[in-house]
Amino acid sequence: MKVAIASDHGGINIREEIKSLMNELGIEFEDFGCECDTSVDYPDYALPVAEKVANGEFDRGILVCGTGIGMSIAANKVKGIRCALVHDVFSAKVTRQHNDSNILAMGERVIGPGLAREIAKAWLTSEFEAGRHANRIGKISDYEEKNR
Repeated sequence: MKVAIASDHGGINIREEIKSLMNELGIEFEDFGCECDTSVDYPDYALPVAEKVANGEFDRGILVCGTGIGMSIAANKVKGIRCALVHDVFSAKVTRQHNDSNILAMGERVIGPGLAREIAKAWLTSEFEAGRHANRIGKISDYEEKNR
């Protein structure tokens, strides 16, 4: 698995925690910034990660901002992206198993680093179950094709 990760200024600390976790798990990743604590625009980081996941350069992506909301909204504008904003372990696991989410968004001002690690680990280690869920994802993809 190859993961693209990025944050804006509001998510730098959790991004560093998740990078440490991926190193521990032996997961290949590339960090797309940001490298400052001054205000930046989250679409400048969310959209490149989403495009790289959508075009297959990366298998999954992780985005962090203050709440995770802006990052998830921006990422979901990219065709083929199913970005899930998650702040609990159960949802992280289920969004992989049932929704085949390919980007995880989290908010550093909402959760702490310990919980962020648990969420990311659950999301990174869970797989899509397919079956009845594949039909549902297919309906979303079909809609996206017809309306973009």
